[in-house]
Amino acid sequence: MATIDLDKVLDKAWADKSLPEILAAPVAALKGVSDRDGELLDEAFGVKTVADLADLKYVRWAQALASLDTTAE
Repeated sequence: MATIDLDKVLDKAWADKSLPEILAAPVAALKGVSDRDGELLDEAFGVKTVADLADLKYVRWAQALASLDTTAE
């Protein structure tokens, strides 16, 4: 089972929220993602929420390619 330190990946306002709330949150809930970044993701890819970003095919493709990288070991 995967684990994650929510304090490291979420803005403080979101760190105590439930997983469904986090997934429905705007991408700006992620630490380091600004409201403007969220607007640009929406304009470019229709990404509005954290769940949308996780499901974005380009993100999944990049993750799959990165997992094939044997030089990263």
